[in-house]
Amino acid sequence: MSYRFSGHETFPFRYSWLPKAYGALVRSCGVFADEEQAMVELGVGKNMVRAIRFWVQACGIAELQKEGGYSTTPFGRTIFDKKNGLDPFLEDRRTLWLLHWKLASQRDEPLFAWDYLLNRWPHPEFSRTEVTKEFAHQANLLDRKLSSVTLEQHFDIFLHSYVPTKSPKGEILEDNLDCPLVELELIRRVGERNVNGKTRREPIYAFRREPKPDITSELFVYCLAEFWLSRRKRELTLTFRDVSVAEGSPGQIFKLPETDVRQRLEALDGHSGSFRYQESAALQRVEKRTEPDPNELLKLIFRNESVYA
Repeated sequence: MSYRFSGHETFPFRYSWLPKAYGALVRSCGVFADEEQAMVELGVGKNMVRAIRFWVQACGIAELQKEGGYSTTPFGRTIFDKKNGLDPFLEDRRTLWLLHWKLASQRDEPLFAWDYLLNRWPHPEFSRTEVTKEFAHQANLLDRKLSSVTLEQHFDIFLHSYVPTKSPKGEILEDNLDCPLVELELIRRVGERNVNGKTRREPIYAFRREPKPDITSELFVYCLAEFWLSRRKRELTLTFRDVSVAEGSPGQIFKLPETDVRQRLEALDGHSGSFRYQESAALQRVEKRTEPDPNELLKLIFRNESVYA
């Protein structure tokens, strides 16, 4: 698998970047071909242009065309279209969960930090030192010759996509504006400890493994459909564990407790005509009744009142 460790230019994405990039791509699919022109169009510096180009693709809003340039995706159009988009200015928390899902569930050139830490990190907590050491080990296994700086920056981008940053004086500065995904509170600082037995201490973080009611039933069903189509396409049924803890599953990507996943699956009949959950002493599985249409399921997410960030 061809993982991505760089391309974000050390910037997590910001609130204005995705809507602004979507609008620019609608006006011209080649907006990113000329970085000087893109700087004028987007009103940012060259490194930020490259970062925006990276994030608009990583978030599933645009994709590279064979003939060059970028085209907006059905997901991007459904969310960000200025006239008919469901949340063109990122005002709904459900959109933020969807962007988290897109970043974490990619199959083509996945972001390594998202893929590894959300799916395969074996411990309940993590620190910068532990993670970057493991990243170096995994990069060697993948035969990727990456510097410690690249690996550390990649982890920092992941972390600061979910954990707010501050200046030394506690001020919010232009270069320190937080990523929208911070609103999800998916990662929390839970303490600190010494680094490798030295006197210097560093923060310890953990994923928030709690029920998350702002991940609505319709959003869960949409992600279940995408997981099925991308990772289990030939299967007619999924086990409970497939949905709750398998790599790339909704339960794993959203860090949902198994009790919460079970309750969501038990309610499937009321929220989806595509899936049905069966549970007995010997059987826990989800059946696919009909082939789901992710774009139609996406629209259903926003049928009810907004869930504000």
